[in-house]
Amino acid sequence: MPRSLILYGTLGCHLCELAEQLLLPYVAAGWQVELVDIAEDDALLAQFSLLIPVLEDVAATRHLAWPFDAHSLKNFLAGEVG
Repeated sequence: MPRSLILYGTLGCHLCELAEQLLLPYVAAGWQVELVDIAEDDALLAQFSLLIPVLEDVAATRHLAWPFDAHSLKNFLAGEVG
């Protein structure tokens, strides 16, 4: 069963756009990805401002901060890194 993910980023972040592109195959496979703009939440801004994009695996409560590529993303989602 596909998991739910959250991608933390902000408008105009080109690295966030690259992360979104890496997630497209998972979205096409039925994974749920919520995009959260950290600029709209002071706590998230303080937590992630220097790390975005950050991907959260909601069920496993793990985070993967940039930089990541397709290989490290696959490993993270398989539970091999975090």
